[in-house]
Amino acid sequence: MTELLAPAGDLEKLKIAILYGADAVYLGGRHFGLRAGAGNFEHDELVEGVQFAHTYGARVYVTVNIFAHNPDLELIPDYLASIVEAGVDGVIMSDPGFVDLTRTLYPNLPVHLSTQANTTNWASARFWSGLGVSRIVLARELSLAEIKEISQRVQIDLEVFVHGAMCMAYSGRCLLSNYLTGRDANRGDCAQSCRWQYALQEEKRPGEYFPVEEDARGTYILSSRDLCLLEHIPELVGAGVKSFKIEGRMKSANYVAGVVKAYRAALDAYKKDPPSYRFEPAWLEAIGKVSHRNYTTGFMFGSPGASGQHYGTGIYQRSHTFAGLVRGYEPGTGLALVEQRNRFAVGDLLEVLVPGGSDFIQKVAKIIDDAGRLVEAAPHPRQLVQVPFDRPVPPYSIIRKIV
Repeated sequence: MTELLAPAGDLEKLKIAILYGADAVYLGGRHFGLRAGAGNFEHDELVEGVQFAHTYGARVYVTVNIFAHNPDLELIPDYLASIVEAGVDGVIMSDPGFVDLTRTLYPNLPVHLSTQANTTNWASARFWSGLGVSRIVLARELSLAEIKEISQRVQIDLEVFVHGAMCMAYSGRCLLSNYLTGRDANRGDCAQSCRWQYALQEEKRPGEYFPVEEDARGTYILSSRDLCLLEHIPELVGAGVKSFKIEGRMKSANYVAGVVKAYRAALDAYKKDPPSYRFEPAWLEAIGKVSHRNYTTGFMFGSPGASGQHYGTGIYQRSHTFAGLVRGYEPGTGLALVEQRNRFAVGDLLEVLVPGGSDFIQKVAKIIDDAGRLVEAAPHPRQLVQVPFDRPVPPYSIIRKIV
């Protein structure tokens, strides 16, 4: 069975990922993960998230994938005990010491090897399998042919990133952020230095900067494109990939919902009838509506070369903005309670993304604020308003404003 694995930066995004079709989510607790900037989970939130996931038949994996130092080894046993108590379905690790300790303390807890461990060949996969790792998140730098050979030679589940941001460093093991800011990417605190604007300085002309211009805002010479393998599901399944992983624990709920729903539709269509499967352009159009850099297939079909980097005007693309999230719906009145995320107004055309249902377009006929007054717009962040809809909208429906 092929698994669709989605990011859960916080409890809200966990619920959205599962409602929109994820088979499993991965998340970080307050310690030992590589996304310190994400919302992450306190213990009570983790317990609630696991219970929610299991209610829907989904799984929860916790990232414990920093490169550990000695003091971390004193703290990790208690942390492992807390996440095991919460009922998680596995941990994602990169440090051999953490892996060995976890296998000793909790031999029944599945350990997935993080992409940070840079597994790029079948001999490494066999090595980790011998240490009790049950799944390997392969390095992003592998081709489809290399993935297939690893699958044929080693009996272990393989997980592959299929969508999201790429890093200019080898499988994310970057020193640039640490060097420039003191924030260690390998301990969860990347400053995204590769996305900054840069200029040239000639050795004998200190202080004289020569811009490298791609557009009016500067250059992005270290900024890679986003990965998208939505069109290549049959090839990936055929190569032995068991888990399709979407990047994005720091992305919005709109991103999680839109990308998960598109991949869910494509995977379901393929599983239903592989011989007659045909890719639907509408799926690609759907993921183009969330904020993203230009897409690339990465290393899947050979070295991307210049095609893997961003060039041209503007680094981000999107056709819609995240206007709001439905919190509730009253069938008798047709009014939905919407939590505003970006300004929208009477007369705007909104696209409604429905979990497990068909999306539709809705024109805003009126907006009622929390005092019961008719207003022309919802301009305030997280403002709760009521909006009439032509059809029922369940909680966690995503409201997008067409740009």
